[in-house]
Amino acid sequence: MNTRTTTAATIAAAALLTLTACSNSSDDEAANKPAPKASASASEVSKEQHAAAEKAAGIPPKPSGAERQQLLDTLAKAAPDVVRYKDKAIDAARNQCSSLNGDTAKLDWLASQRFTYKDVTTSEAQGKAINEALKSSGFCNV
Repeated sequence: MNTRTTTAATIAAAALLTLTACSNSSDDEAANKPAPKASASASEVSKEQHAAAEKAAGIPPKPSGAERQQLLDTLAKAAPDVVRYKDKAIDAARNQCSSLNGDTAKLDWLASQRFTYKDVTTSEAQGKAINEALKSSGFCNV
């Protein structure tokens, strides 16, 4: 008889645990649901905020027209190959300004890295020439 009582108690305990687990499953499902995402407009940064952040980082605005061509000509005099990809050269120059305007070490090496892309390889000596050209042209003055 003890065996039957023990078996019956074990089955009852297992059933009770199963029922408890089932009643909490809706709570678990609610906890596992992803939180709703913020609306797109709440997470977007305005153009003015973006421009202010770039200015604070020492990055000048993207040049256009004659100013863009002047920058490309300046870069071509320092290192002719870097302007093979004009948009990349403009982006690299803007980003290099953040280093020139900040307290950054290894400026020539950074320029050589920023202006190396696709099939264009820029040396540190060319990086130095690029830095001097960016400074003397006034492009990096934010």
